[in-house]
This record gives sequence, C-alpha cells and structure tokens, in this order.
Amino acid sequence: MTETRPVPASAEQIAEGLSRAIHEHRLGPGAKLGEDEIGAVYGVSRTVVRAALQALSHQRLVTIRRHRGAFVAQPSIREASEVFEARALLEPRMAQAAAERADTAAIMRLRAHIAAEHTALAAGMNGRSLYLSGKFHIELARIADQRIVAGFVEELIARSSLIIALYWRRQSALCERHAHHALIEAVAAGQGERAAELMHSHLVDLHSALDLREQSYGPVRLREILSRSLEQDGEASS
Repeated sequence: MTETRPVPASAEQIAEGLSRAIHEHRLGPGAKLGEDEIGAVYGVSRTVVRAALQALSHQRLVTIRRHRGAFVAQPSIREASEVFEARALLEPRMAQAAAERADTAAIMRLRAHIAAEHTALAAGMNGRSLYLSGKFHIELARIADQRIVAGFVEELIARSSLIIALYWRRQSALCERHAHHALIEAVAAGQGERAAELMHSHLVDLHSALDLREQSYGPVRLREILSRSLEQDGEASS
C-alpha cells in the first residue's frame, strides 16, 4: 500500500499560521523568523517561506531587514498612539453603519464571536481571546459594508495586537467583558449613535490601558511554537 504524503503548505497557509501565532501572542514583537526553521516545520523551500514573509511584511506584521532576515514587527511608542487614534476616528462611524445595516444573521455572528472570546479568556488563553476580539471588530466593519474602511480597520487591528503584546499594562487591555456585549445590543437595536459612542469609549479605554514605555523580550522557540500550531490545526479538523 502506497503511503500518502502530506501536501506541502502554500505560502498563504504559512502566512496564516504565522499571523495567528503573532495575534495570539505566541510570537512576540521582535521575534526572529528563521526561514530554515519555518521551512522545516512546513516542509517547504525557502522560496515559499519568503513569499509568506513578504505577504506578512505588506500587512506590516513582519519587518524584513536586509542581510539579517525577518522579524515580527515591533511598533514604536509613536506608532502605538497613532494606531489607536486612527481606530478612534474610523471605527465609531463604522459601528454606526453596522447598526443601520445589521440583520439577524449578522447579530448571530457577532454573538458567536464574543462567546468564543469569553470562553478563551475564561480558559486563560489571553492571546486567543485578543485574536478573537480583533475578529469581532473586523466583522463589524464587514457588516457595515464599507470595504475600503474594512481594509484599513483590518490592518490597524493587526498592528493593535502587536501593540498590546508590547505595551499592555493590565488585563483590561483585552477587550473588557461587557464592552462588546453593549456594542452588540446597540447594533441589534439599530441604535447607530449609541453604537458609535460605545465604540469610541471602548477604544479610548483600550488605549489608556497601555504602558507606552520601551519593553524587551527574550528569545522564542520558533519551531516548537509552529509545530504546536500545526498539531492544533490537525486536532481541530479531525
């Protein structure tokens, strides 16, 4: 009987795996992303790995330094402030538009997001909770049906996750347990102005929870982190 070999991962799949590890804070800001290690985990060539890293570089999740390689991006203090200021400008109007357009199916998707978020938080999976919290905000942008704004919001949220990993001061840097519930209720009731107010307040609270001082991180076991991610993907699909 011929043994079936696993299909090598694509650049898109590798980028998604690395992105999730970054968003879930298993790979911290400044972590070295060695091409050989990544290629060994996914069973692909350096060419494929480089394509994945270039894609993440375009999303500003990864910084590629000539002759030094790729690293998880490390936002500056100035960038941290600017990202949250930009979110505070964009997302309240987006929340208002979502309240004007949301149907029953959309509300159910939002409720499923925060249920999963709180389950992760209760299990002590703070990085996973933060990742799901970001997906909640992206889903709101999609419901608002503002594609250009949604693209900006998705990039800002990706950078926010790194910023929170680098600068968070307290547990409430994770989306507060009741903040998303209140937003959903306003969206479900079609209360656009209320949704905008809640979103603005929520983002101001997140910004204020950051300790905007320089931080440092130690080395990470990249192969171990990515191998575990593949195991979890396998368990989820079985």
